[in-house]
Amino acid sequence: MSTAARLKEHACAAIERNAAEIEAFSEDVMRHPELGFAEFATAARFGARLDRLGLPVRTGLARTGVKAVMRGRGPGPCVALIGELDAVSLPAHPLADPATGAAHACGHNAQLASVAGAALGLSEVMSELDGTVVLLAAPAEEMGDAGRYFDTAPHEGVEFPVGKAELLRVGAFDDVDMALLVHSGRGGGPRFSVGDSLNGAAVVRARFHGRSAHAGSSPWLGVNALKAATTAAHALDAQRETFPDDHDVRLNYLLSGDDGTLGSVPAVATLQVMARSRCTDGLRGAVAAVTRAARAGALALGARVEIDTLLGYLPLTSAPALDDIVERNAHRVVGATGATRGRHLGACTDMGDLGHVMPVSHPYSGGAVGGHHSVDYRVEDHRAAAVEPARYLADTVIDLLADGAFGARRVLREAGPRMSVPEYLALRRAMSNHEIWEDA
Repeated sequence: MSTAARLKEHACAAIERNAAEIEAFSEDVMRHPELGFAEFATAARFGARLDRLGLPVRTGLARTGVKAVMRGRGPGPCVALIGELDAVSLPAHPLADPATGAAHACGHNAQLASVAGAALGLSEVMSELDGTVVLLAAPAEEMGDAGRYFDTAPHEGVEFPVGKAELLRVGAFDDVDMALLVHSGRGGGPRFSVGDSLNGAAVVRARFHGRSAHAGSSPWLGVNALKAATTAAHALDAQRETFPDDHDVRLNYLLSGDDGTLGSVPAVATLQVMARSRCTDGLRGAVAAVTRAARAGALALGARVEIDTLLGYLPLTSAPALDDIVERNAHRVVGATGATRGRHLGACTDMGDLGHVMPVSHPYSGGAVGGHHSVDYRVEDHRAAAVEPARYLADTVIDLLADGAFGARRVLREAGPRMSVPEYLALRRAMSNHEIWEDA
């Protein structure tokens, strides 16, 4: 038996001995949801589990993030296992918090449990691994109300609307070489999937400013901001066929007027757009199209428009060599029947941001019912969503760090260079901007 195979047996046995506890932790977190950057109780629950392993735990990273380091027998690459702390805002969900409307309708509860479970297994074998493992609970994967970030950050000390961007900014990943996160899939989806790409997203808010007037006796004296916004929305719809197919651009928008009376020309209106694309160039092109449409609406009606752009997520592309190791170990745990690889999904994740800085893998597990972010979504099979991922996360770490960390070094070599953190932060800041436009 190889060294890695022997270590996997020990790690698996430890995880299975604690399987009921791992499942109970996933269930407990699911029933106590908290929103992004406010997950204080969830962070405390996760930190307590790491503390029980005798690990020094850092808390308060990007407000609520939690981090602990497991050290091997000697120096080597550092692998991060990540879970996400936050729930989504979905007040109609049957398990929603009645005060905040938060609900675990995306399965982050199972992520935290899988990381805690993998830590239990790895604690049995770290003395024979070459390198370190970071266990990290990240805040605010769900962007929430992006509009709050246009005028001022809603949380003191927070610059970006998603947690992993903030953790990169504050240096929480400075010692990490690669990262893994297992996300529970949608109900009816594959039991396991890896190598899936996801879209990036930016939010554009166009606030149109016109002039009020009596809508019956003298509408010509007004400038109808709502019609300017509506014209911009029509211009936006006309753009859809102009985007290259391989950019997978999606545009979703909301249109709202002011609180004026029906008898007055609307003086203020807002068009909010989420633009998504599978590549950064496509995202830039989509944002440019939204900006042009907003200017066109203002020009058509003679209004002024204030345009704010906020980068939410960068697109996710995982590292194939890392995906290979995850896939091999997942098939060992759950089998290959029904497994998939390499889908493109229209959703977004801030693992895409992390993937611009280091190799990442973002597989999907089974165990859930319903569609993500819907009132019928929940993790029902905590073994499939948390215990099984804990096993193949631990096995993957062993393959990466056993025998002089040959596997991890190969992943780093094949992944090639990534952005530095300063380069990443510069890109993120350059893709968020503010402008005021009106016809001179």
